[in-house]
Amino acid sequence: MNKLKFALIGTGGIAQTYAQAFQTSGCCELVGVADVRFEASKAFAEPFCAKAFDDYRMLAEQTLPDAVIIATPPDSHPEIAEFFMRKGVHVLCEKPLCLSVKEATAMIETAKRENVVFTMATKFRYCEDVVKAKAIIASGVLGDIILFENAFTAKVDMSKRWNSDKKIAGGGVLIDNGTHSVDIIRYFLGAITDVLAVETSRTQSIAVDENVKLLTRTEKDVVASVDLTWGINKELPHFISVYGTNGTLHIGWRESKYKINSSPDWNVFGKGYDKVQAFRAKLENFRNAIVAGEELLTKPADALASVEVIEAAYRSLDQNVWTSVKVSQESSANSA
Repeated sequence: MNKLKFALIGTGGIAQTYAQAFQTSGCCELVGVADVRFEASKAFAEPFCAKAFDDYRMLAEQTLPDAVIIATPPDSHPEIAEFFMRKGVHVLCEKPLCLSVKEATAMIETAKRENVVFTMATKFRYCEDVVKAKAIIASGVLGDIILFENAFTAKVDMSKRWNSDKKIAGGGVLIDNGTHSVDIIRYFLGAITDVLAVETSRTQSIAVDENVKLLTRTEKDVVASVDLTWGINKELPHFISVYGTNGTLHIGWRESKYKINSSPDWNVFGKGYDKVQAFRAKLENFRNAIVAGEELLTKPADALASVEVIEAAYRSLDQNVWTSVKVSQESSANSA
């Protein structure tokens, strides 16, 4: 199988999982790495015999990659993404995609104009247990879905991280982890029409939202409840729970299972969250979309919709009311 040549921009925490994904992929190859800290890019590139740079422009000229992964803070995503698009390089951009719907729309339009494959690098659509869970729910075994719950809760010191700098990140935990939550809800339930976001007390001296309860309503009138926090470690065994008229399903960090109401027994269908597996599947789906026209599991319209919902959630947070999501024609036409 011909390997697609990838470059990676940014060697922060998320890049370490990409490294493991590249090491176990048979169809994706890392040929260049750029980071403003040259020593970091050099250390990252060395195991792959890739070239290291402190400037992504120089990387583009000297490595000629087929595709690029952008793993820098979100305020830099539009500039870097559109630079590579104009050179005909396909772009897989980490979440959050960007800081505004206007920026997201411009990125998608540039990708179309330059005829390159582009989308947001979500991961949960690629988790084996999540994919299996969607099939179980679609089978109707749980009946009508009444409530969907998602939780990303951990106590993390964010005082010195870019994620808590609003100018760089666009907000706090709501945009950072909430982008995942929004994409998960849309993957299972379809388009989100309304949101309500409420912030509880902060435990750290940071200027952005730290602990948020997010409620969403979908076009099918299903309510989803999301816990997002950097200040509380709830130590929950499951990060997704789905409650239907006929049964319950849990997707866990170490085990996933479901049970119908008429049975006392749980049916285990997965071993939990495997981050490297999800990243490898994400990389390979992107590669196959470029090489063989395979359908992207996360489409540009899904990326745009995530930005639209998060924007609405921040309006709700500011006003303390249920807020309608302003949906573009593209994301509406391609709702999950």
